[in-house]
Amino acid sequence: MKKTLVSALAAAFVVGAAGTTFAAANPFSDVPRDHWAYDAVTQLAADGVVEGYGDGTYRGDRNITRYEMAQMVAKAMAKGDMSASDKALVDRLAAEFADELNNLGVRVSNLEKHADMVKWNGVLEYTYTSSRFDHPYRDESGKGRKKANSDNLLFRLEPTAEVNDHWSVHARLDAETKMNKDAAWDTDKDEASSDDKVSLKRAWAEGNYTNFNVKLGKMEMLSAEAYAKPGAIIFDREFSGAEVTFGKDVQFKLQAGRMSSDELQRDKAANYQGAELQYNGRFTAGVGYYRLKAEDFDALLKDKKQTMQIWGVNAAYRFDKNSFLSAAYAHSKDFKMGSMPNKSYQVTYEYKGAEPDDKGSWGAYVSYRQLSGASVAPTGDGAMEGTRGIELGTEYTLFPNVVLSAKYFHGKDLYAPVVGSDKDKASKLFGRVEFFF
Repeated sequence: MKKTLVSALAAAFVVGAAGTTFAAANPFSDVPRDHWAYDAVTQLAADGVVEGYGDGTYRGDRNITRYEMAQMVAKAMAKGDMSASDKALVDRLAAEFADELNNLGVRVSNLEKHADMVKWNGVLEYTYTSSRFDHPYRDESGKGRKKANSDNLLFRLEPTAEVNDHWSVHARLDAETKMNKDAAWDTDKDEASSDDKVSLKRAWAEGNYTNFNVKLGKMEMLSAEAYAKPGAIIFDREFSGAEVTFGKDVQFKLQAGRMSSDELQRDKAANYQGAELQYNGRFTAGVGYYRLKAEDFDALLKDKKQTMQIWGVNAAYRFDKNSFLSAAYAHSKDFKMGSMPNKSYQVTYEYKGAEPDDKGSWGAYVSYRQLSGASVAPTGDGAMEGTRGIELGTEYTLFPNVVLSAKYFHGKDLYAPVVGSDKDKASKLFGRVEFFF
């Protein structure tokens, strides 16, 4: 059984058709079935030093040639992070196949580069949320609920492919299901869906040049303050269009395109333009201007305008590697909905932070947030749109690439006075576990 598995390693590091072509023309003899190298490679595979195909399997049932064994050894040598015992095995294998490694050095390097052109990252994410409001008018119909719980399971894939030295293409694919409903969920209708859908959330081409970056397609849009926890007070979503960024320490960003919105009819989208100027360093500061235009905005804006303009500023200071203080403010003079404020803001103190590849790392933050008239689609894991109060959060890396996080918000519902309610308390509990791969 063991030798059947090990023999399949012949294909493990031969990538795609290129590997098949090499094997067909291979001039080297087979490694004998009782050679100690098989046991060595089996041990390295068990320790994660060598890997199989992208789907994690090993294929084939044939002898391994010295040419193929040398390819495996070369890949193992390229992995610098391994135990002393594994390194000793790699060194012994390198000595055994030294001639093949010398002869194949250039071709192995080219194969490595080709294999790295397409990469897949992803996450399996379970999220539980529990929101509380003192009044039942959150959905603007009078039929809302004082309490809303959600159990959401998300599977996400994020492929990246190199086009050439400067250009690459990226995408994000999401599949979600409601655990408490055991069904996919139609977010537009807020009801269970009979279709388990995979959604293309993002797809863009990106060009990187010296102090210049360009993106084209459907991409992430985070307003400038989103580099700090708990996230953005204006935008945390996607838009379709183009983005260009100039500079290094001082960056100037321009965006233009189309953006969907909950306030718009499903077949419509708003025209969007944005500009940001940001300085990045131990002290960080920036300013942003954002403009949205759509016919359906007239119910939310003063004098039934169709254009919404938002100004935002942000600043932050890193005291040391652990402590980080940040603040952000946004204002829209065009927004008007009863007594709802037309400004949003947050002040946050962060301590440390969890890194997915660093077991035992952790972080925590405390933030005072108001997400109101200037918040189009803010980060709402804790504080929700139309609320003001204190948000607490923490995260911990339980195992390598397994991160736990929790958040709690308590404050006021700014929407309550708009609908004539004197009950304005709001709170939210948020918990998440993420498995990165």
